[in-house]
Amino acid sequence: MEPVKDHQGMKIIGIDNGYGNIKTANCCFPAGLTVHGAEPVFKDDLLVYDGRYYLIGTGHKEFKADKTGDDDYYILTLAAIARELNVYGLTDATVYLAVGLPLTWVSRQREDFKAYLMRNRELAFTFRGKAYRVEIAGVDVFPQGFAAVAGQIRDFQGVNMLCDIGNGTMNIMFINDRKPVVDRMFTEKYGTHQCMLAVRENVMRTHHATVDESIINRVLRFGTADIREDYLTTIRETAAEYVGEIFRILREHEYNPALMRLHVLGGGSCLVRNFGAYDADRVTIYEDICATAKGYEYLCEQALRRGVRK
Repeated sequence: MEPVKDHQGMKIIGIDNGYGNIKTANCCFPAGLTVHGAEPVFKDDLLVYDGRYYLIGTGHKEFKADKTGDDDYYILTLAAIARELNVYGLTDATVYLAVGLPLTWVSRQREDFKAYLMRNRELAFTFRGKAYRVEIAGVDVFPQGFAAVAGQIRDFQGVNMLCDIGNGTMNIMFINDRKPVVDRMFTEKYGTHQCMLAVRENVMRTHHATVDESIINRVLRFGTADIREDYLTTIRETAAEYVGEIFRILREHEYNPALMRLHVLGGGSCLVRNFGAYDADRVTIYEDICATAKGYEYLCEQALRRGVRK
């Protein structure tokens, strides 16, 4: 369990609001929800807020460049707060949120995302049968990708390319001699969801069958699943093609394994590990899916100590 970060009585909670999963320092759950006008029959992950019932982790959140376009990420943020507070046995707290946006979108979307999450300072809601009372003291917004390695920035000597592969986007940046290169940051709409769609299409074309998403996820995460070998081969080959495209995009952004080190993180890092062809001495795969949320907390704590708002 990651220790709670506390600043002047406020609990700092980092939330990585991904398109596939929501991550905190200690929790990860699917970024989906369904809304109900009455209490549903199955309610293990039920959140009740403002007279409405939300089943968290159900359904599928479509990719949208602007996360403030509906209430979904607001409700998912409440669930993330509750999950994280529950880890520490808390139901009543003053919370300071540390969140993030894709590298090249932070500047233009930061204030809108802050306002979206700060719409109500005092919150009362129920999650998994527990009543929570939360005061939102503030919100800081940081760049995705960089946050995950911010605590180890002193180790980034020489030329380094950082590749953060999420469900909806892939963020790329250079860190040279421990300093981010501000004019070499890129956001590509090529997340792991693209791989999922390609797998479904190839399985349908090759085998005339629909494959459950849970099976695809297992193969992508672990490289195998309890399915027939010809289906497994199709999924593996499609995943390898997707990873090959990732490296092609990286080369477009001047990736050269002979001249720099590559750091791969995010939910898609397991695909590179399982299906990529690379020199393990020159490529670092970050396995911790919660690393970005932890990084947001680290950056937020540093900023609050210095009196700097992000």
